[in-house]
Amino acid sequence: ESLRLNYWKIYSVVVVGLGKKNAGVNGQENWNEDKENIRAAVAVGCRQIQDLEIPCVEVDPCGDAQAAAEGAVLGLHEYNELKQKKKPVVTPQLHGSAGSEAWQKGVIYAEGQNLARYLMEAPANYITPIKFAEYIEQKLGNFASNVKVHIRPESWIATQQMGAFLSVAKGSAEPPIFLEIHYLGGANANDSPLVFVGKGVTFDSGGISLKPSSGMDAMRADMGGAATVCSAIVTAAALNLPLNIIGLAPLCENMPSGKANKPGDVVRAKNGKTIQVDNTDAEGRLLLADALCYAHNFNARAIVNAATLTGAMDVALGSAATGVFTNSSWLWNHLYEASIVTGDRVWRMPLFEHYTKQVTDCPLADLSNIGKYSRAGGACTAAAFLKEFVTAPHWAHLDIAGVMANKDEVPYLRKGMAGRPTRTLVEFAARLSQDSPNPK
Repeated sequence: ESLRLNYWKIYSVVVVGLGKKNAGVNGQENWNEDKENIRAAVAVGCRQIQDLEIPCVEVDPCGDAQAAAEGAVLGLHEYNELKQKKKPVVTPQLHGSAGSEAWQKGVIYAEGQNLARYLMEAPANYITPIKFAEYIEQKLGNFASNVKVHIRPESWIATQQMGAFLSVAKGSAEPPIFLEIHYLGGANANDSPLVFVGKGVTFDSGGISLKPSSGMDAMRADMGGAATVCSAIVTAAALNLPLNIIGLAPLCENMPSGKANKPGDVVRAKNGKTIQVDNTDAEGRLLLADALCYAHNFNARAIVNAATLTGAMDVALGSAATGVFTNSSWLWNHLYEASIVTGDRVWRMPLFEHYTKQVTDCPLADLSNIGKYSRAGGACTAAAFLKEFVTAPHWAHLDIAGVMANKDEVPYLRKGMAGRPTRTLVEFAARLSQDSPNPK
């Protein structure tokens, strides 16, 4: 009896319910219910241990060690770099030895998303364009043998004739950066790469078309596209995935000043198309226009861009799923299959000619940066605008504005910037690496 009492003094046990056994894929919800239940339950259990100020927690694999690890590592994450009073650090580890490889994989996936959360949550005076690039370079330092990082300065951007990107950057005192990452995990360095492109506006005031001040602080996360794609590449390198990936991130601030874009200004993109900047707060598409043109230099298997692009995307789907606009059903299927496993869902949106007409009917230039019917189908007109800079047969645009932050919708993420859909991008890349390396 005394032994038993001592045992309970030493150990605290948290018991969690996992819901219905073998629920599997829910066709209505488009995710694997078992995995989601495990993530949510383990996250709750680990936070309970943290509240008890216990420094280490052993987690039962719950029949899916990867999902359990993701729940633990995602559930405990919180940005408290700049606070003197911090929550106690809790280290989760696997209970027992069964499933240790899957557990480790889950830890790496979750740490990838946490990296994106860190970059998005950090204040804009801490994560400037150059600091973002240097932070990613440092994270990739562990994989020096098959990773190359190019931090391209403003002079390089100008020689590339990225006039749309530069027009946004010129309003800020912070110099722009074009970050280019090459991860060479494929059997052959010449195998066609997967190219990720991410919008990297490290702070978006809206420019001369100034945003309302209420909630503007959240625009420190307007580099969520760059954060998720770069974090996905860091994760791919940690997993040693057998494919080549290139990451491109145009990084700058969008600020009002005497040098800033003015409504009605016309700028010229890298492919020669002219753009009338009718609203300076529709700036993400200007960065992506030039970055997408540049992405065509690499004979890509697929080009996938991510961006916190439009408030209209948040209006359409909220935080349930990332909106995917794509010209390729093959690419859509891969992204969709990956998202069922990760629980970080995607939903297909239309790339109709209907929307293209609304951005090409422009008084002064080839394109307007907003649809002529202003708010109608805003996420769709933004996607149609991007399509004007794409000739590749397999391209997808992920509008992640709706999934940028978490209030309480995803139970295994605390309140704050969400780092979504990093794990879906990683799972997508992992699945792509199992396919033959030549483009479809």
